[in-house]
This record gives sequence, C-alpha cells and structure tokens, in this order.
Amino acid sequence: MVGIEDIARDIGMSASTVSRALRDLPAVSEKTKEIVRAAADRLGYVRSAAASGLVTGRTMAISLVVPSVSLWFYSQVIEGVDSQLREADYDMALVNLGGVGVERQRAFRRSLLRHRGDAVLALCLDFSDEEREELRQTRLPVIVVGTPVSGLRFVGIDEVAAGAQATQHLIDLGHRDILHITGGAEERLGLSLRVPQGRRWGYEQALKAAGITPNPARVVEGRFSMEYSRTAIDTLIESGETMPTAIFAASDEMAFGAILSLNHHGLDVPGDVSVIGIDDHEMSSSFYLTTLAQRPFDQGVHGAQILLDELCGKPAVRTSRVLPVHLVTRGSTAPVTR
Repeated sequence: MVGIEDIARDIGMSASTVSRALRDLPAVSEKTKEIVRAAADRLGYVRSAAASGLVTGRTMAISLVVPSVSLWFYSQVIEGVDSQLREADYDMALVNLGGVGVERQRAFRRSLLRHRGDAVLALCLDFSDEEREELRQTRLPVIVVGTPVSGLRFVGIDEVAAGAQATQHLIDLGHRDILHITGGAEERLGLSLRVPQGRRWGYEQALKAAGITPNPARVVEGRFSMEYSRTAIDTLIESGETMPTAIFAASDEMAFGAILSLNHHGLDVPGDVSVIGIDDHEMSSSFYLTTLAQRPFDQGVHGAQILLDELCGKPAVRTSRVLPVHLVTRGSTAPVTR
C-alpha cells in the first residue's frame, strides 16, 4: 500500500510537507498541494483515517445531527454536506437525535459525544441547556443548518421574509381571505420552532401591512406533512365553512396535500383557491405549484464548508449566513375571482 513516505520520495519533498498538503493545511502553498495531490492520485494513495487521527488527534469526520432523514429538505441538506465532505476527504457520521427524554439523551451522549467527530453540524435542531453545555465543553466547532437557533451560528433563509413574500404574492393577486397551513413543530423531537413561527409571523406581517386583520381561525396545522395537511383541508371543506380564496402553505409538501384535498372535493386550483408553498421541492413542477424556492443542498454545502475551513486553520466565521429565496410562478396561483 502506498504511504506518505512513498509520495515524498517520488516528488522529492519531506513526509511532513506531504502530510500537511494532504490535510489541506494553510501553511502549504496551493502549488505544492497540487503537486502532492497529483502524485497521490498517480500512485494510488488512500488516506488512512486511523493513521491520520494518531498524528493529528482528529477523526477526519464531522457529526451530522438530524431529527429525521425522511423529508425532502433534510435529504437535500445531507447530500450537500456529503458532497463537501467527500471533496475534502472527510467522513460523515450521521447521528439521529429523534427521540424523547432518556432515549434522546442516550443518543446524544453515546452517538455524538463519544464519537467525538471533529465538528458538529445540526440540521433543524435546537439543543437543551444541558446539551449546549456538553457541546461547549467538547470545544468542537458547531453550526446549525436550516433554522435560526438562539446563541448558535446558522445557515438558512430569512423565514419571516419568506413568509411575508409568499403571502404578499397572494395579496398582489387580490386575495384577502388567505388561509395559512403552518408547519408547527414536534417539540418532543427537539426541533427548532423558528421555521414555522417565522413563516407564520411573515404571513401575519404581510396581512397587517395590507390592512387585513389576521384571523387565528384561518391558520391550520400541517406538521410539514402532505398527508396531515391534506386531512386538515379535508376537515375544513367538510365542515361547510366558507373556503378561503387562497392558501399559503409553509412548505411545498403541505401545499401538495392542500391541492390533493381541493381537487378531491371538486375545487379547482387556482380557479377556486390559489395555493403557494415554500421550498421548490423536486415534485413542485409536477403539481404546477407556485413557490418560494430555496436551495437546501446549498445550505448543506455552506454549512459544511464553514466547518471545514475552520478545521483547516482559517479564521472562524462567527456570523450566520442567510441565503436568498426567489419566487417561482407556476399554475397554482391566479387573481382572485370571488
């Protein structure tokens, strides 16, 4: 098996220089790194994580802490993180903290703290005061992707602005009776409340700015689930209440549920009810859904790169990074007709 010493002899450099170059440390010039990487590829060198750990005290892995891998948003972020880690020759250690009480604490301590990756990237999770203190004591770099979390840096979007922009699109089309499907949050899983709260606050702000008084009865729970939101709209229609002229769903998956329910009950989208979501899910074009597009893959890329840069000795990024969203208009929204 080809080792660092073999590469060093081949290109006439010291083993220590080759080692630093392969670890992408800032003390080595980019030209030297290119020479070393080219030789490593040519000779078929494969890094030994165990050997690297003995020399550097690092695991060459980043712990990715997730509440679930089932939702499209989560899987997109994970793919973005993985793409950056692969490029940097780092491994990803997936830690699922979905659980309550003792089970969550056991997963947190056994899988996260004992594994001792070189950094922690949390996906849409908040941490208890006890967990924050335990993380602080590890002195590991930590970043949250997908949601603002008090006291921790994050990569994500401006949730309030996104909720306001989606609602404003409907208002601009003449709608004033706008139902909001909120994501809610499974607090028992430790999910941050900031995403559903922020999008609802944005919805209410846009209504007030347009002179419309927010009506709590026009907010229903969707739990970021297509089936749950479909049931919520089924219940509303079957209750005999006057239907809103438009629906703002806090995620595309909830918007899909709303559209399926409306169609099932013979209501036309957007003829009877306009629908808008947030995400630009891979199925959104199939539903002709108007949405505010965000790129969770890019959020994962940015979050991972911030950690990797810090591990390579670059100045730590202490501020959060807010990425843009943009309106994608399809066929699910139209001017109000009643």
